Amino acid sequence: MTIGEIVGAFATGEPPLRIEAYDGSAVGPADGDLVLHLKSEKALQYIITAPGDLGLARAYLMGELQVDGVHPGAPHDVFGALEVFRKTMTRTPDARTMLRIARSVGAENLTVPPVPEQEVRPPWQRFLNGMRRHSKARDSQVVSYHYDVSNRFYELILGPSMTYTCACYPDPDASLEAAQENKYRLVFDKLGLEAGDRLLDVGCGWAGMVRYAAHRGVHVIGVTLSAEQVEWGRAAIEAEGLGDLAEVRLMDYRDVPERDFDAISSIGITEHIGRRNYGDYFSRLHGYLKPGGRLLNHCITRPDNSRSARAGQFIDRYIFPDGELAGAGTLHVEAENAGFEVVHEENLRRHYAMTLRDWCANLVEHWDEAVEEVGEPMAKLWGLYMGACQYGFEHNKIQLHQILAVRLGDTMTWDIPLRPWWRP
Repeated sequence: MTIGEIVGAFATGEPPLRIEAYDGSAVGPADGDLVLHLKSEKALQYIITAPGDLGLARAYLMGELQVDGVHPGAPHDVFGALEVFRKTMTRTPDARTMLRIARSVGAENLTVPPVPEQEVRPPWQRFLNGMRRHSKARDSQVVSYHYDVSNRFYELILGPSMTYTCACYPDPDASLEAAQENKYRLVFDKLGLEAGDRLLDVGCGWAGMVRYAAHRGVHVIGVTLSAEQVEWGRAAIEAEGLGDLAEVRLMDYRDVPERDFDAISSIGITEHIGRRNYGDYFSRLHGYLKPGGRLLNHCITRPDNSRSARAGQFIDRYIFPDGELAGAGTLHVEAENAGFEVVHEENLRRHYAMTLRDWCANLVEHWDEAVEEVGEPMAKLWGLYMGACQYGFEHNKIQLHQILAVRLGDTMTWDIPLRPWWRP
């Protein structure tokens, strides 16, 4: 079998883009804008030994799979091609075909070649290492893996706001910075915060929400498991003269000792805590609030509530180890079971696609600086990851939901307007 025939055997139909192999064979249309090149036998090894997104990522990150027709730092275009490849080339051939493939490539090419150094061990090996899934120690470790990369690298991608969550675009032409500012304004308004109130921001990142609220007279505590985020956030708080109102701690949200907060903002932490922990998570946040206090939970969700919460192999092994997503309905139910009354919910899926578009554009613009800061493999990994997520939001593979909930008092009432009181 030619390499082209072998690759074609994994396709669910006619490949929708051109795929050219190192032996000169090819499959797919000859007039496409993008061409995938399998540069060596190792590229085929990666695909055969780990069909789907994991093998594809390995081949790309190790330089054995090349995409022609785009700038090397244009992550979305690259992943547009790679995502089409992944979606259509993940069928497992029948036993007879697999035997023919094995005979064609030889037994030596059926072993897993070296994997990129960024790849973490599979979940079962992490468990055998003695760290229970979503224990405090393991959560701290995986958060550090993702976020303690380089503050400068994040600055290049995220821009001046240093905000690594979905923005809210007031109009399609708004800048990323304006959209992030608008997101914080939306959260602030939904929570009904006023000067003198007390806010807890769990998973505070680089203290974007902390600083936004403090600038408006709110007393804020932010907690995160990332040491580099704490360092950057504390420096920003000091530089902006907010030390009397704002504080950032290196702390698990489960260890916050204070109570009776007027409001809690949770912007992008729920993805990390694990589906089985949703009940405990919402119960803890409920206990941190005073009666009548509000919670704004902002997180990535699945478009349904029936599939496994576990992330795919690429995301789990390279981006968010132990990350899990559930449908917005699941979050809604768990919040109510913890005692919250949900008063509003909205889907910002389109906004996250636009946010990722702008992050990808930042990476393209600062590609050389990013490579110098973290190395080409890491820069390529982030391009692949962000392009994958942009594709996912654009095609409703994933969504972003904000859920506004209130802790009821003993009278089962709360003091909020009858209809939404914030500007969209």
